This record gives sequence, C-alpha cells and structure tokens, in this order.
Amino acid sequence: MTSDAGTVTAPFTPLSSSPSHIVVGNGHLLPVTSTGVTNFPHNLHLNNVLVSPGLIKNLISVRQFTSDNNCSVEFDPLGCSVKDLHSRREIVRCDSSGPLYPLQFHEPASTLIATSSPSLWHQRLGHPGHEVLSRLAQSSAIPCNNSASQTLCHACQLGRHTRLPFHASNSRTTHIFQLIHCDLWTSPIPSVAGCKYYLVILDDFSHYLWTFPLRLKSDTFSTLSNFFAYVATQFGVSIQGIQCDNGREFDNHASRAFFLSHGVQLRMSCPYTSSQNGKAERIIRTINNVVRSLLFQASVPPAYWVEALSTATLLLNILPTKTLNFSTPHMVLYGSPPSYEHLRVFGCRCYPNLSATAPHKLAPRSSLCVFLGYSPHHKGYCCLDWSSNRIIISRHVVFDETSFPFSEDSARPTPQDFEFLDSTDPVMAPPVPSFFMPAGSPGAAAAQPRAAVFPGSSAPWLAAAPLAPGAGASSTAGPAATAGHAPPAAGSSISQPAGLGSQARAPPAAGPSSSQPAGLGSRPVGPPPGFQRWDGQAATAPVPPVRLTYSRRPRPPSPPALIP
Repeated sequence: MTSDAGTVTAPFTPLSSSPSHIVVGNGHLLPVTSTGVTNFPHNLHLNNVLVSPGLIKNLISVRQFTSDNNCSVEFDPLGCSVKDLHSRREIVRCDSSGPLYPLQFHEPASTLIATSSPSLWHQRLGHPGHEVLSRLAQSSAIPCNNSASQTLCHACQLGRHTRLPFHASNSRTTHIFQLIHCDLWTSPIPSVAGCKYYLVILDDFSHYLWTFPLRLKSDTFSTLSNFFAYVATQFGVSIQGIQCDNGREFDNHASRAFFLSHGVQLRMSCPYTSSQNGKAERIIRTINNVVRSLLFQASVPPAYWVEALSTATLLLNILPTKTLNFSTPHMVLYGSPPSYEHLRVFGCRCYPNLSATAPHKLAPRSSLCVFLGYSPHHKGYCCLDWSSNRIIISRHVVFDETSFPFSEDSARPTPQDFEFLDSTDPVMAPPVPSFFMPAGSPGAAAAQPRAAVFPGSSAPWLAAAPLAPGAGASSTAGPAATAGHAPPAAGSSISQPAGLGSQARAPPAAGPSSSQPAGLGSRPVGPPPGFQRWDGQAATAPVPPVRLTYSRRPRPPSPPALIP
C-alpha cells in the first residue's frame, strides 16, 4: 500500500472485493482511493496495490510479493535477499541498518543500458503478438517493460491483417415475408432445357424455400417481381425486406426502382463478403447436397439437375429443421402438416398409363419410364419415356422403387460428373459438346445424355457422316456395322423411331448439293451439313448425301416434350 498514486500503473477504482479502508495502529480508518500495479526493476512487480493518501510510509506484503513474482525472500541480520524460487539465483540484495527491512531496488547501469522499449523488441522479434512479447518479458528473457500499453503497428496491419470474426446473429423476424434471403447459383453444366442458373428465395420466418431455374442472369429481376405478385395474391401480405449479395442481378436500376416503389428495404452484403448473406449461402449448400444425392442414387446424368432441384426443394420444405424446433417450413407457412404418402424414390423405374393415347387396342398400355419428380402444375408425376424421351405427366403410375434404369445404361455418369455441384463460383462448360460431332468421329463416343439441340434451332438433329461428292449410297458402312446392323440401301426411306412420328422420307440423291455455300462465312443459320432432324420435318439448311453410321451405343433420343 502507498500514498503516492504516481507509483501505480493504470490506477482504477477499487472493486467491491477490494478493501475500502485501511485500519492503522491507532484504530483510525484510512480510505482507499484506488488500486493498481507497481513495477520494480529486475522485472519485479506487485499487484493489488492500495492507494491511500493518509499513509506516511509505503508498506509491502511479503506474501503478495512472493506470489506475484514466483520468488522467495530470505531475511538475515544484515538485510534481506530476493531469490528466484526455482534456480535460487539472487535477484536483488537489500541491506538494512535499522529495525525494518526496506526494499531498495537499485538497477545496475548495464541493465539500464540494455533495457529497450517493447516496440523495439516487437520489431527485433519479427512483429510477434502482444501475448508472446509479454511472456518473454515476464520470464526475464528480454529486458523490456512488459506492462507497456499495446500500440497499433503499421507494419503488422499491412503484413498480417486478417478478416474480423463474424458473430452469431440472434435476430429473428416475427411474421412471414418480413425478410427474404436471395441468391443466384451458376451451373457449369446446362440442363436439358438449357438452364444455367437457379434463383433461391428463403423466407426468414418460416424457412420455406423457393427455387427458380433460369436460362439467363437477366431473368432474375422479372422472376423476383413475379414472386412479389405471387406473395401478395396467395398470402395477402407484402414483402418488407430483401437480403442479397452485391451482384448486379440484384443491384441495378430496374430492381432499385422496383424496391423503392414497393417500399421494400434492400439489404446487400459488402463486396466479396458472402458471409453476410449466410442464410442464402447455406441453403444453396444444403440444396446442392440433396440434388447430388438424388442424382447419384439413380445414376441420373447431371444434365437433369433441374428436375432434381425441383424435387429437393419440395422435400426440404416438408422436412423438420432445428431452426424451427423440429417443425417443418410447410407447417409454419401454411398452418397444416405436410403429406408424405405421395412421395416416391427419384429416378426409379415407373410405368404410367397410356391407354388414352394408344393408337389401337392392341398397342401397349404403358411404357418404361424414369420418375423425374412431381409436376408443379398438376397433381401427378413427371415420367421420362425411356424410348421416346418424352415427359409424360400422369397420376396413374406404377413404381418400382428398387430399380433405376439410368444405372443399367452403359454410359452411366461418374462421380466426377457431379463435382459442379460443389462449386459456388461459375465454371466454364466444355467448349465443344460431343453431340454436335458427326457419328464415327473420335469425340462422338462421349456424347452428352439423351438430348442435343443445335444453337439457333429448337429441334434435335441426328448426326450422320456425309459422303464425298459423287459417291453413291453403296459406299461401305461405318466400323460399327459389323454388330449385326446394316445401313439402308440407296433410295430406301429412313423411318423414324417409335414415339417420334410415323413420317418417312428418302435420303437425298448422291452428289454434292448445289445450294451449299463454299465458305463458312456465308453459312445460313440452321443445322450444320451432315445433320438430319429426328422428327422427319424438312431441314432449314441443305443436307448433302448421307450414309448412316450404326453403333452399339444407344442412340440419344430427342429432348423431352411435355405430354399432359
């Protein structure tokens, strides 16, 4: 205890656990005005020093001193010695000539010269942290004052700056559509329908989820405006706020004008700080995990990720979640428990009823199909016809949930085909799809799954190898013709596969086409030479003489066509 507050480092008001008065020998009470830490030479210090202006002498507690410095004090008739507790090395010797033992610290001149400021040692040691520097000072490894205040180092900010931690948010909305979270995910693999993105919308209160496949990023605003109208009509409330990232698909003139006119609060994350849009980022990761599992279990090609996305969205909305105390988003939003009776295994074998569209009474009443989810506009199932590649929507469906037709295909996808679902950043797709190559070329064996659409046209095209000018239809067939198939004879008709129509047409006559342009720059928009339509209609570009090349690999059928 001391009467001089200047000997105390960083004095502060005494805590409730500290004594408020000092009782002296005559029984008087001296008030304690503050407490603090006193530093001595030789890296010695004393904690919990009481400051009382009424004291005449500074008094020290030997027990407190030895505990704070991990040392021992030995008394003899000539004075006292302070020694290190472990090594028994003498730290300081204080001689006494009176009735008391005074502690008088006289630091040697060599020590005073060697002592440096903490900032200098901070630079000498390669800019370590404050805690590391304090440990070295306390252990007497370096001669510096370990109680010096921590200063901001400019070099450390330039060389060791890190992102600040994100604290858990406890804020929750109080009603539905008070706040929605939005984000856009880019797929490096276009879907069968040509979609490259999907927009995810998550209601903060109910955790109900909506996903919208998009062909272009520019479709984001129109989809959002339609969703605002959907919420106002179906739920009778207005969306009050929207949380999104800093992408231009959300932050543009049209969207800002729309939000201002509807009184919507726009909340965006800082640039390159996707963690501020954490709920949307996490729900995208959850969605992609379910999509990947659905495609994997049935060996469905990655091009069908949109169908798996629709199924995953429906399933996540009827599953319990910890955020809602294991209630379901469907229950919170609609107030009724969801139904699970209609659920079937994605990608399994199914047989829809086709009796209403059978050409005659002896035709098959069903067809082998693959279950690809639930129709959003019908109370029925979406079935992919395995033979004609049509989408059949029906409620009269028989399922075999233990069999998966895609897994029996020789061209089943590999785990590497689904790696695009792990990435949240756009990844470039392969530059040249192999289904644009003529049959028999080296890249034709790696054809994409079950659909091919030429740019600038909405119709599928069947690859065929053109003959040389002047060659006839009697030329030799391709290398796959030895598998028991024979090419059609010259002048014979080329019949369409079952389910694609009964039209037929004869192959063109031998010889070069007179209307085919010579240069690539003057090629008209349409299919490239050597391609024929699968539906039997006339091509928009001249087609030279062809001979069909047969292969053991199943022919890719046309893109899906909806048949209600």
